[in-house]
Amino acid sequence: MTNEEFANWFKRKTKLFAIEVTKFLEKIPNSPSINVIRFQLIKSVTSTAANYRAVCRARSDNEFYAKYCIVVEEADETLFWLEMIEGLEKDNQNKIKTLLKESSEIVAICTKAKKAAGKRLGK
Repeated sequence: MTNEEFANWFKRKTKLFAIEVTKFLEKIPNSPSINVIRFQLIKSVTSTAANYRAVCRARSDNEFYAKYCIVVEEADETLFWLEMIEGLEKDNQNKIKTLLKESSEIVAICTKAKKAAGKRLGK
């Protein structure tokens, strides 16, 4: 897979994941704690996808690395909020497990890419 093919694949992957998480959250009943987590999770999952798009438009290696740092942070925050949902939401555990697995994969991919970019810059 070329870099361009990977970038297009990962843009689609993160966008579709953001849509999937958002649709899932719309089905969870409201409560004060769930509403706060829902808001934070939607922000982080959509930020992961949006900031990865920014990675693809980076104008320099330093900007590429800096944007990837944001993507890793947002992806990890998404994983955290999904873990919170897992602990609070007793229904839909199979769906939550699926989302957690996908989220973990996204974090792993981003972390590996960030480390590779950092090595190129001597970080």
